[in-house]
Amino acid sequence: MATIDISVMTKRLGLYSLLTFLIVVGCKGMPTLEEQERLVQSDNLVLDQITTKAVTSAWGTPPLYHSEFTHFFVMPDFTVIPQSRVATGEAPKGWKAGVHAGEGVYFAYPERGWLLVFLDERLVYKEKLKPEELHTLAKAWAYEDRFKTRLDETFQP
Repeated sequence: MATIDISVMTKRLGLYSLLTFLIVVGCKGMPTLEEQERLVQSDNLVLDQITTKAVTSAWGTPPLYHSEFTHFFVMPDFTVIPQSRVATGEAPKGWKAGVHAGEGVYFAYPERGWLLVFLDERLVYKEKLKPEELHTLAKAWAYEDRFKTRLDETFQP
């Protein structure tokens, strides 16, 4: 009867799982700019597959724009939600513990009803909102910008 070494099998299984994960992640490449533009024009805003350049090429410069250092809640399915889209002191439903931070770039298109948030040039969050809601957001952004210091404007994390 053969002896099975559980620790060797566990290590191999872990290695195979890691390799499979890396292969899957490596195969998930960005579509070409033209493909991204087609997705945007058809309102098929696929997260992590659309860049700011594709959106501005397809829809033009956003009428409402904002950029700020943002904390993002990382959800169990690896999507992210900007902290600004959650009530102060609250966490999104289903959130466990993951957080990411970076320069969030917000595009608002009131005529289309979309709020788009980019991180590292990739679309990471989208929300369908009424034009009035988007204009209210833009007013809040302008109000916050009034209180930025020169130090805030020059600091790049």
